[in-house]
Amino acid sequence: MRLTVPCSHSTPLAAGMVELPGGSFLMGCEDFYPEERPVQEVEVGAFAIDRAPVTVSQFADFVEQTGYVTLAELPPDAADYPDADPELLVPGSAVFRPTPGPVPLDNPMRWWAYVPGASWRHPWGPRSDNADRQDHPVTHVAYEDAGAYAAWAGKQLPTEAEWEYAARGGLRASVFAWGDEQRPRGELMANHWQGEFPWLNTGAKGWRGTSPVGLFPPNDFGLYDITGNVWEWTADVFALREGQRQQMERPCCGPGPDSRGEVPEPGNAANSRGAAADRRVVKGGSHLCAPNYCLRYRPAARQPETTDTSTSHIGFRCVIRGDAT
Repeated sequence: MRLTVPCSHSTPLAAGMVELPGGSFLMGCEDFYPEERPVQEVEVGAFAIDRAPVTVSQFADFVEQTGYVTLAELPPDAADYPDADPELLVPGSAVFRPTPGPVPLDNPMRWWAYVPGASWRHPWGPRSDNADRQDHPVTHVAYEDAGAYAAWAGKQLPTEAEWEYAARGGLRASVFAWGDEQRPRGELMANHWQGEFPWLNTGAKGWRGTSPVGLFPPNDFGLYDITGNVWEWTADVFALREGQRQQMERPCCGPGPDSRGEVPEPGNAANSRGAAADRRVVKGGSHLCAPNYCLRYRPAARQPETTDTSTSHIGFRCVIRGDAT
């Protein structure tokens, strides 16, 4: 049985959060992928947001204090996955595995695998651990795991609009969280794939996979790793925007297999499996975003992810709204 996590005691605004006054901004982008269109003027209220993604160390504190068990650590109910391979109906999570060489980019199963025993504690499988990654974003957390942590901390998951407003850092229509140039003055500004996806990655500042939070410069609101490193859960159900009839083009490095190893059909990610309510928006791109495959380490980028999904490239950060700050 899933543990019910109590909310922590009333928490003052954490030192690790940034207070934002709210306001209007231009949400979306016309220049890249159809699911980001149209650009809309959106208003958000005041809120505070975590300065960085929740780290392995922070999530470990939560688990230690509550005894919480993540979705990836629980055996799935076969009734929920009637078409699944019985061998996959064991605790585990989706792990990215680089291919040995160039491959066609039309099937994410070439670089994703459902790995029994993979979890936030064991990011590549049961023989791996996070001993040297305590300051990296926690991964292998499903939507309900992120929500449980937020509730315990006296916070919430951000809406898509709150997240994008924060990611833009006050830059009204810039391509990236830091401006319009990918590498201003030649500087790498975010952890994204360096090389040819999905086989050759020379590493971002020495890191393949996730990197320590704060390794790259913050945006103008002082937020670290707001794009790149890991995708981040938001509270919003994914839907194509008003007046939009196009389906998603090539999803970024997936979208990853759902938590039991199934992958939506390419080009139809938003409607391929389950009800729309079972998919939430993830934002920000990750260390797997590669210019030769996708360009989604941008504030406007968005894609759907099934709520039962946990992967090696999705994490989260939290907010506190309005008077609670």
